[in-house]
Amino acid sequence: MYPGTFAETDPDKPAYIMGGSGQVVTYRELDDEANRLSQLFRDVGLEPGDHMAFCLENHPRFLAIAWGAHYAGLYYTAISSRLTAEETEYIVNDCGAKVFITSRYKADVAAQLVDRIPDVSLRLMLDGALDGYESYEEVVARYPAEPLPDRIAGKDMLYSSGTTGRPKGVKPAFPSEPIDQPTPVTGLMQLLFQADPSMVYLSPAPLYHAAPLRFTMAVHQIGGTAVIMEHFDPEEALALIERYRVTHSQWVPTMFVRMLKLPEEVRNRYDVSSMRVAIHAAAPCPIPVKRQMIEWWGPVIHEYYAATEGNGFVYCNSEDWLAHPGTVGRPLLGEVHIVGEDGEEVPVGEEGTIYFSGGSDFEYHNDPEKTAQSRNDRGWTTLGDVGRVDEDGFLYLTDRKSYMIITGGVNVYPQETENLLVTHPKVFDCAVIGVPNEDFGEEVKAVVQLADGVEPGPEVERELIAFCREHLADVKCPRSVDFVDDLPRHPTGKLYKRLLRDRYWAGHESRII
Repeated sequence: MYPGTFAETDPDKPAYIMGGSGQVVTYRELDDEANRLSQLFRDVGLEPGDHMAFCLENHPRFLAIAWGAHYAGLYYTAISSRLTAEETEYIVNDCGAKVFITSRYKADVAAQLVDRIPDVSLRLMLDGALDGYESYEEVVARYPAEPLPDRIAGKDMLYSSGTTGRPKGVKPAFPSEPIDQPTPVTGLMQLLFQADPSMVYLSPAPLYHAAPLRFTMAVHQIGGTAVIMEHFDPEEALALIERYRVTHSQWVPTMFVRMLKLPEEVRNRYDVSSMRVAIHAAAPCPIPVKRQMIEWWGPVIHEYYAATEGNGFVYCNSEDWLAHPGTVGRPLLGEVHIVGEDGEEVPVGEEGTIYFSGGSDFEYHNDPEKTAQSRNDRGWTTLGDVGRVDEDGFLYLTDRKSYMIITGGVNVYPQETENLLVTHPKVFDCAVIGVPNEDFGEEVKAVVQLADGVEPGPEVERELIAFCREHLADVKCPRSVDFVDDLPRHPTGKLYKRLLRDRYWAGHESRII
């Protein structure tokens, strides 16, 4: 179960198709390039357990590079193509990469890195090399498309998104597994999502993110076909589903919102009846948004709550969600514990920090302090998220603890307010944050990107505040609304709240007034 298997049995089958250009890469082509690249890695001295890093857009060769590192038994670190030179330098040096691969698309950043990644012995660039880099295409073409002897599987070592502080690499253990050993995600897709070689999987998100990378590589272990969007566009996503008769897909809630905000005649233009499984994750989904998606696409919506760390896995199908609106599901991997400020588990229904026991172990690379902070004295691990469990054992996410607003001594988690505001017809996107207030320490503020054609102003501000007060307790409602042209979102949909908050807290030495 790896691309080489299907390169032998069905060599001309598309392993993946680039959504924008229509470029097709067959299993034979994918396996050949991955083999050549693995030969190159070994030739320049990389052994199993060594590190390489690559920083690319959703490039047609992205997956071949990942598989080449996998074939060579390496740790491979995919880096966000949105990062600055300083941020990229930090990750390349921190992970200990000996080879770095990038593309002409990242030329500005790549040029700055040449003298700043001293442990890298080989720098390659796709689509035309700059000074300090060799041509990826020319160098890889020199090597035979033969598999290395005695191969063991590599591992991804991905970095947290760094929404607060420096990102940290999540380093898995490195057992010597055979190259054809199914990954946990592969098994999950087969058992939970009925994945088989007939599947066509749409990946609308950046491949350097954990879920798109792992799920797309799992498609290649199963023998299906992936359709890769170079950039997410809501109407184009619907068109690709119709064009390729997509059976499986994975989304983040922001993408659902974007598709639902398309005019109804646009949404109805495309046939999405081929969809058997539509997975979403990465952030809580507003209840009205998910209900509308189930009404539109049918009970094919599946949700999971998990993270790069792999310490737990919570799952919910459409039927369970409709019976427990707002839940992210029940644990399939690990046991969930809701822990209060005193370190003790809280009663059913009460909020607290979400911990897992019995899940996979992990560590943050080069950061024993952060690794220790993720564990309590019982050995349970947490990502810092806040939630509650109902009497049936279903988990509900409230927010990330670091986003909590303390106003007048009352803890406010902004996710609920954001979930409500984004359903207003005049709102395209929004964020709710805490900003300085002399009397209360912090006050709740909404930062809103309005829908096309809606003009910002005091009247709209009053309308949105009144809308919140109609549905939520007053303490959770924004006291003011600011309007922006765009919110700082990662392409995966994750909001960089730190960037928003920094604008309002500039000049304050402390978040406590």
